[in-house]
Amino acid sequence: MTDRSTAPDAPSSSRFRRLPVLGRIEAKLLLWLVGLSGGLFGFLSIAGEVREGDTHAFDDAILRALREPGRPDDPIGPFWLEAALRDITALGGYTVLTMILVAAVAYLLLNGKRAAALLVFGAVVGGTALSNVLKVFFDRQRPDVVGHLVDVHSLSFPSGHAMLSAVTYLTLGALLARTEERFVMRAYFIGLAVVLTLLIGASRVYLGVHYPTDVLAGWCAGATWAFLCLLMARWLQHRGQVEPSD
Repeated sequence: MTDRSTAPDAPSSSRFRRLPVLGRIEAKLLLWLVGLSGGLFGFLSIAGEVREGDTHAFDDAILRALREPGRPDDPIGPFWLEAALRDITALGGYTVLTMILVAAVAYLLLNGKRAAALLVFGAVVGGTALSNVLKVFFDRQRPDVVGHLVDVHSLSFPSGHAMLSAVTYLTLGALLARTEERFVMRAYFIGLAVVLTLLIGASRVYLGVHYPTDVLAGWCAGATWAFLCLLMARWLQHRGQVEPSD
Protein backbone atom coordinates (compact mmCIF):
# COMPACT_ATOMS: atom_id res chain seq x y z
CA MET A 1 0.00 0.00 0.00
CA THR A 2 2.77 2.41 0.94
CA ASP A 3 4.82 1.51 -2.13
CA ARG A 4 1.89 2.21 -4.50
CA SER A 5 1.20 5.61 -2.93
CA THR A 6 4.82 6.75 -3.18
CA ALA A 7 5.60 5.32 -6.62
CA PRO A 8 3.80 8.05 -8.68
CA ASP A 9 5.73 10.75 -6.80
CA ALA A 10 9.16 9.48 -7.95
CA PRO A 11 9.10 10.98 -11.47
CA SER A 12 7.72 14.24 -10.08
CA SER A 13 10.47 14.52 -7.45
CA SER A 14 13.05 13.75 -10.15
CA ARG A 15 11.70 16.65 -12.24
CA PHE A 16 11.92 18.94 -9.23
CA ARG A 17 15.56 17.95 -8.73
CA ARG A 18 16.29 18.89 -12.35
CA LEU A 19 14.72 22.34 -12.03
CA PRO A 20 17.72 24.01 -10.29
CA VAL A 21 20.01 22.62 -12.99
CA LEU A 22 17.77 23.94 -15.75
CA GLY A 23 17.57 27.26 -13.95
CA ARG A 24 21.35 27.56 -13.85
CA ILE A 25 21.62 26.72 -17.54
CA GLU A 26 19.00 29.33 -18.44
CA ALA A 27 20.71 31.94 -16.24
CA LYS A 28 24.07 31.30 -17.91
CA LEU A 29 22.49 31.50 -21.35
CA LEU A 30 20.86 34.79 -20.39
CA LEU A 31 24.21 36.19 -19.23
CA TRP A 32 25.83 35.17 -22.52
CA LEU A 33 23.05 36.83 -24.50
CA VAL A 34 23.29 40.00 -22.38
CA GLY A 35 27.04 40.12 -22.98
CA LEU A 36 26.67 39.64 -26.72
CA SER A 37 23.85 42.13 -27.17
CA GLY A 38 25.48 44.69 -24.86
CA GLY A 39 28.79 44.60 -26.72
CA LEU A 40 27.12 44.77 -30.13
CA PHE A 41 24.84 47.62 -29.07
CA GLY A 42 27.80 49.54 -27.64
CA PHE A 43 29.82 49.18 -30.83
CA LEU A 44 26.95 50.14 -33.13
CA SER A 45 26.08 53.16 -30.97
CA ILE A 46 29.67 54.45 -30.96
CA ALA A 47 30.12 53.72 -34.65
CA GLY A 48 26.96 55.65 -35.50
CA GLU A 49 28.11 58.69 -33.54
CA VAL A 50 31.55 58.55 -35.16
CA ARG A 51 30.10 58.32 -38.68
CA GLU A 52 27.96 61.38 -37.98
CA GLY A 53 30.94 63.31 -36.60
CA ASP A 54 29.36 63.87 -33.19
CA THR A 55 32.34 62.66 -31.18
CA HIS A 56 35.05 65.11 -32.27
CA ALA A 57 34.63 67.48 -29.31
CA PHE A 58 34.67 64.62 -26.81
CA ASP A 59 37.66 62.90 -28.42
CA ASP A 60 39.74 66.04 -28.85
CA ALA A 61 39.06 67.24 -25.30
CA ILE A 62 40.36 64.01 -23.77
CA LEU A 63 43.44 63.88 -26.00
CA ARG A 64 44.34 67.50 -25.15
CA ALA A 65 43.75 66.84 -21.45
CA LEU A 66 46.50 64.20 -21.60
CA ARG A 67 49.04 66.76 -22.86
CA GLU A 68 50.77 69.62 -21.11
CA PRO A 69 48.96 72.93 -21.83
CA GLY A 70 50.25 74.44 -25.08
CA ARG A 71 52.55 71.45 -25.74
CA PRO A 72 50.69 68.81 -27.78
CA ASP A 73 53.78 66.59 -28.03
CA ASP A 74 54.45 66.52 -24.28
CA PRO A 75 52.28 64.04 -22.28
CA ILE A 76 51.27 64.75 -18.72
CA GLY A 77 52.79 62.79 -15.85
CA PRO A 78 56.32 61.72 -14.89
CA PHE A 79 58.79 60.53 -17.51
CA TRP A 80 58.50 56.90 -16.46
CA LEU A 81 54.75 56.84 -17.16
CA GLU A 82 55.27 57.30 -20.88
CA ALA A 83 57.90 54.54 -20.91
CA ALA A 84 55.62 52.21 -18.96
CA LEU A 85 52.68 52.79 -21.29
CA ARG A 86 54.88 52.18 -24.32
CA ASP A 87 55.68 48.77 -22.85
CA ILE A 88 52.04 48.10 -21.99
CA THR A 89 50.81 49.04 -25.45
CA ALA A 90 53.19 46.46 -26.95
CA LEU A 91 51.16 43.74 -25.19
CA GLY A 92 48.38 44.44 -27.69
CA GLY A 93 50.61 44.50 -30.77
CA TYR A 94 50.73 41.85 -33.48
CA THR A 95 54.12 40.52 -32.38
CA VAL A 96 53.21 39.83 -28.75
CA LEU A 97 49.71 38.56 -29.54
CA THR A 98 51.09 36.22 -32.21
CA MET A 99 53.59 34.81 -29.71
CA ILE A 100 50.81 34.28 -27.16
CA LEU A 101 48.59 32.65 -29.78
CA VAL A 102 51.35 30.28 -30.91
CA ALA A 103 52.15 29.35 -27.30
CA ALA A 104 48.47 28.72 -26.47
CA VAL A 105 47.81 26.67 -29.60
CA ALA A 106 50.98 24.64 -29.07
CA TYR A 107 49.96 23.92 -25.45
CA LEU A 108 46.51 22.74 -26.52
CA LEU A 109 47.94 20.54 -29.28
CA LEU A 110 50.48 18.98 -26.93
CA ASN A 111 47.64 18.36 -24.47
CA GLY A 112 45.68 16.51 -27.14
CA LYS A 113 43.01 19.21 -27.53
CA ARG A 114 43.18 19.70 -31.30
CA ALA A 115 39.66 21.04 -31.74
CA ALA A 116 40.14 23.53 -28.92
CA ALA A 117 43.44 24.65 -30.47
CA LEU A 118 41.71 25.21 -33.80
CA LEU A 119 38.97 27.17 -32.08
CA VAL A 120 41.42 29.49 -30.29
CA PHE A 121 43.37 29.98 -33.52
CA GLY A 122 40.17 30.76 -35.42
CA ALA A 123 38.98 33.17 -32.74
CA VAL A 124 42.15 35.29 -32.82
CA VAL A 125 42.73 35.14 -36.59
CA GLY A 126 39.05 35.79 -37.27
CA GLY A 127 39.11 38.74 -34.87
CA THR A 128 42.15 40.14 -36.66
CA ALA A 129 40.43 39.87 -40.04
CA LEU A 130 37.28 41.50 -38.66
CA SER A 131 39.32 44.36 -37.18
CA ASN A 132 40.97 45.07 -40.53
CA VAL A 133 37.66 44.96 -42.38
CA LEU A 134 36.10 47.42 -39.91
CA LYS A 135 39.07 49.77 -40.24
CA VAL A 136 38.73 49.87 -44.02
CA PHE A 137 34.95 50.29 -43.82
CA PHE A 138 35.02 53.25 -41.44
CA ASP A 139 38.22 54.74 -42.93
CA ARG A 140 38.92 57.04 -39.99
CA GLN A 141 42.30 58.74 -39.89
CA ARG A 142 44.50 58.87 -36.81
CA PRO A 143 44.25 61.82 -34.38
CA ASP A 144 46.12 64.96 -35.45
CA VAL A 145 45.38 67.24 -32.48
CA VAL A 146 48.30 65.82 -30.47
CA GLY A 147 51.62 64.26 -31.36
CA HIS A 148 51.96 60.49 -31.71
CA LEU A 149 54.35 58.99 -29.18
CA VAL A 150 54.66 55.70 -31.10
CA ASP A 151 54.73 54.97 -34.82
CA VAL A 152 51.44 53.98 -36.46
CA HIS A 153 50.66 53.13 -40.08
CA SER A 154 47.05 51.93 -40.19
CA LEU A 155 43.59 53.45 -39.93
CA SER A 156 42.11 54.42 -36.59
CA PHE A 157 38.59 53.02 -36.04
CA PRO A 158 38.21 50.72 -34.22
CA SER A 159 41.44 50.39 -32.27
CA GLY A 160 43.10 47.15 -33.32
CA HIS A 161 45.09 46.98 -30.09
CA ALA A 162 41.95 47.35 -27.99
CA MET A 163 39.92 44.91 -30.06
CA LEU A 164 42.55 42.18 -30.48
CA SER A 165 43.69 42.33 -26.86
CA ALA A 166 40.05 41.87 -25.82
CA VAL A 167 39.67 38.92 -28.22
CA THR A 168 42.92 37.22 -27.20
CA TYR A 169 43.09 37.86 -23.47
CA LEU A 170 39.37 37.44 -22.75
CA THR A 171 39.21 34.19 -24.74
CA LEU A 172 42.28 32.72 -23.04
CA GLY A 173 41.19 34.03 -19.64
CA ALA A 174 37.80 32.37 -20.00
CA LEU A 175 39.37 29.08 -21.11
CA LEU A 176 41.77 29.11 -18.15
CA ALA A 177 38.91 29.94 -15.79
CA ARG A 178 37.03 26.84 -16.99
CA THR A 179 39.88 24.65 -15.74
CA GLU A 180 39.45 25.91 -12.16
CA GLU A 181 36.85 24.84 -9.62
CA ARG A 182 37.42 27.62 -7.10
CA PHE A 183 35.59 30.87 -7.74
CA VAL A 184 38.54 32.98 -6.61
CA MET A 185 40.79 31.46 -9.28
CA ARG A 186 38.17 31.84 -12.00
CA ALA A 187 37.69 35.45 -10.98
CA TYR A 188 41.47 35.96 -11.01
CA PHE A 189 41.89 34.77 -14.62
CA ILE A 190 38.92 36.77 -15.89
CA GLY A 191 39.94 39.83 -13.89
CA LEU A 192 43.52 39.67 -15.17
CA ALA A 193 42.29 39.46 -18.77
CA VAL A 194 40.00 42.45 -18.27
CA VAL A 195 42.71 44.56 -16.59
CA LEU A 196 45.21 43.83 -19.39
CA THR A 197 42.62 44.73 -22.02
CA LEU A 198 41.73 48.01 -20.30
CA LEU A 199 45.37 49.02 -19.77
CA ILE A 200 46.30 48.35 -23.39
CA GLY A 201 43.36 50.36 -24.70
CA ALA A 202 44.03 53.26 -22.32
CA SER A 203 47.69 53.34 -23.38
CA ARG A 204 46.65 53.97 -26.99
CA VAL A 205 44.80 57.12 -25.99
CA TYR A 206 47.60 58.36 -23.73
CA LEU A 207 50.14 57.86 -26.52
CA GLY A 208 47.94 59.91 -28.85
CA VAL A 209 47.52 57.30 -31.57
CA HIS A 210 43.80 56.66 -31.04
CA TYR A 211 40.72 58.66 -30.21
CA PRO A 212 38.94 57.49 -27.04
CA THR A 213 35.96 56.37 -29.16
CA ASP A 214 38.31 54.18 -31.23
CA VAL A 215 39.29 52.34 -28.07
CA LEU A 216 35.75 52.11 -26.68
CA ALA A 217 34.53 50.66 -29.97
CA GLY A 218 37.48 48.25 -30.05
CA TRP A 219 36.66 47.00 -26.58
CA CYS A 220 33.01 46.49 -27.52
CA ALA A 221 33.80 44.71 -30.79
CA GLY A 222 36.51 42.56 -29.22
CA ALA A 223 34.37 41.52 -26.26
CA THR A 224 31.46 40.71 -28.57
CA TRP A 225 33.66 38.54 -30.79
CA ALA A 226 35.18 36.80 -27.75
CA PHE A 227 31.71 36.12 -26.30
CA LEU A 228 30.55 34.73 -29.65
CA CYS A 229 33.57 32.43 -29.98
CA LEU A 230 33.24 31.17 -26.40
CA LEU A 231 29.53 30.57 -26.85
CA MET A 232 30.30 28.56 -29.97
CA ALA A 233 32.94 26.62 -28.05
CA ARG A 234 30.41 25.70 -25.37
CA TRP A 235 27.88 24.64 -27.99
CA LEU A 236 30.43 22.46 -29.82
CA GLN A 237 31.58 21.03 -26.50
CA HIS A 238 28.06 19.94 -25.62
CA ARG A 239 27.83 18.27 -29.06
CA GLY A 240 31.08 16.44 -28.33
CA GLN A 241 32.98 18.18 -31.15
CA VAL A 242 35.33 20.06 -28.80
CA GLU A 243 37.26 18.36 -26.04
CA PRO A 244 35.90 19.19 -22.57
CA SER A 245 38.09 21.19 -20.21
CA ASP A 246 39.87 19.23 -17.49
